[in-house]
Amino acid sequence: MASKFSPLLRPLLAVGFLALACGEGEEPLSPADSGTSVDAGTRTDAGTSVDAGSEVDAGSEVDAGSEVDAGTDVDPDPTDAGSTVDAGTPVDAGTTTDAGTPTDGGSAGETDSDGGYTQIRLMASNLTSGNGQDYDPGHGIRLMQGVKPDIVMIQEFNYKSDSASDMRAMVDTVMGTGSYYYRETGAQIPNGVISRFPIIEAGEWTDTQVSNRDFAWARIDIPGPRDLWVVSVHLLTRSSGVRNTEATNLVKYIKEKVPASDYLAIGGDFNTDSRSEACFTTFKQVVDTAGPHPVDKNGKDGTNAGRTKPYDHVLVDSDLRQYQVPTVIGSSTFNNGLVLDSRVYTPISEIYPALNSDSGAASMQHMGVIKTFRTPNF
Repeated sequence: MASKFSPLLRPLLAVGFLALACGEGEEPLSPADSGTSVDAGTRTDAGTSVDAGSEVDAGSEVDAGSEVDAGTDVDPDPTDAGSTVDAGTPVDAGTTTDAGTPTDGGSAGETDSDGGYTQIRLMASNLTSGNGQDYDPGHGIRLMQGVKPDIVMIQEFNYKSDSASDMRAMVDTVMGTGSYYYRETGAQIPNGVISRFPIIEAGEWTDTQVSNRDFAWARIDIPGPRDLWVVSVHLLTRSSGVRNTEATNLVKYIKEKVPASDYLAIGGDFNTDSRSEACFTTFKQVVDTAGPHPVDKNGKDGTNAGRTKPYDHVLVDSDLRQYQVPTVIGSSTFNNGLVLDSRVYTPISEIYPALNSDSGAASMQHMGVIKTFRTPNF
């Protein structure tokens, strides 16, 4: 016979049965969080202490106000040849490395990766203009944009206030928001590297011959088993002997740091008056200095403003040199690389947004140099 309960008791009994069913102290399980947001763009710094936002002087004895070398044939203070700064180890603690966000190195610009090989366009760029030894006027930025480099070895790497946000804005304009960069700190006219590929280590080696910049280097993770090490340099105008001393010191640093099995590129403003200078013989220990050399649309290879001297270079080791291919921009082909002079480049539409007048801007003392390589991914 079924028991009957007062309607007033039924809700209380229902609550009691539910408590027994759940067991003492148990609560319903929360659903798993399957939507955790993974930040794929975390910067990877393989051994350096990276401060992406601050311009901290890592402690090197740098006098930002002296030894200004604007790339002219006049050096304002030729007395600083005996700096005793110990340059033997890279200074990383206060450097500015910005990894940006991760990107497929073969997806931006004209970089190409077909699964077997990757095309890499290297550029030397001392393309500042105006009176400030900086990229504020925009001529050099447009020139870099126009040729779509994958890695830039850049000199006089200043822009607006030089804050982290200003430098990031410049790099984004040159190469896109997925790019990476390294800029030495504590220097009046710093060297640096901009890259579509991840920079996994970076630093600077002290140039004992000058006080307002050093040698900036970066180890770059390109597709394949080998890394690419690039060094951005700005040698002195003072004399060929001083430039050879700088080359001798740089070769020593490279031999101590860069594995022989990896690729190497040295690029930038060498301020060399001829290709027979002693520094090229010195550099032969680590890179291939032989021609043929890049030229402009008219076949000229000089890179100073007057186009009479070989100031600027992209030099690579023999392992990488074997993979050099023509530099192709639009319908134009430069078999040995390009000297970028927008004043003679035709059609100018191939290097948009660059203008014909950009290479002739006030205080534009150098031309860009571009070489292209197709490296195996295996």
